[in-house]
Amino acid sequence: MLQKPESGALPTLRAEGEKDGGRDGETQALAASQEAASPLLQETPGEHLGARREEGPAEPALAPRGARTLADKASARRRAYRRLDRTVAELVQFLLVKDKKKSPITRSEMVKYVIGDLKDLSPEIIARAAEHLRYVFGFELKQLGRKQHTYILINKLKPLEEEEEEEDLGGDGPRLGLLIMILGLIYMKGNSARETQVWEMLRRLGVRPSKYHFLFGYPKRLIMEDFVQQRYLSYRQVPHSNPPECEFSWGPRSNLEISKMKVLGFVAKLHKKEPQHWPVQYREALADEADRARAKARAEASMRARARATETAGISPW
Repeated sequence: MLQKPESGALPTLRAEGEKDGGRDGETQALAASQEAASPLLQETPGEHLGARREEGPAEPALAPRGARTLADKASARRRAYRRLDRTVAELVQFLLVKDKKKSPITRSEMVKYVIGDLKDLSPEIIARAAEHLRYVFGFELKQLGRKQHTYILINKLKPLEEEEEEEDLGGDGPRLGLLIMILGLIYMKGNSARETQVWEMLRRLGVRPSKYHFLFGYPKRLIMEDFVQQRYLSYRQVPHSNPPECEFSWGPRSNLEISKMKVLGFVAKLHKKEPQHWPVQYREALADEADRARAKARAEASMRARARATETAGISPW
């Protein structure tokens, strides 16, 4: 226990500079990207988050010009995603910092200091930031007045909405949220994630691994000295890697205390999809649930057998 311490096919973008209802091409691209996966577990260019998803038949080859057009569109989508991701991460950090003063936060402040020229997308950006605050940091973004668009943060939600895990982990919502994020990344990467991938995920959250964070302290130290030493994470050098690389995997304590189905459900919530969207991971999580159920049944049967034996012998269990 801690001691107090995908996405499917990408939306099609409009042609460069195309207008629609006063929005330019980049804003259209960002609007389309609202349907894409959360940036917190988002794949890097050329890499599929659901790398273990089943692949369909190969698509027919394209002519060079058509291939260039598709490559340009894919590049534009990636740029749109990255900008949207940065804006959401910056808004999350802005809201957390503002909350330290316990003063209400207005939408106009969010637009002025963070959202900027993406103000047409402010409802979607604020909604995504609210989801990240809730599931990752354990805060609820509560709107006080609809006319004034005033908000405050309430520190009361549990990242997994499961009391058991939070009690086991010391009741620390943000730290538990960070651990679940890392476990989710590891699970979606095939049960291991390179160290560089974990640090990159933190940067997408707006958290610098080696810089002090008012919720996590020094994140890298928290991960290496708490999560690893307490066996929530395992850390080892990748065999035969040149140059040498290290990777994280689930530690024995995580395997005992946290089910893969709950972690997959957490990832699915962030991506606004059902767990079945990742068939390989879903089947593995189902198998894990079955194993847990069998182990629980065996333990209960063993306890009942001991109790009956005690009663037969006329010996008080106390």
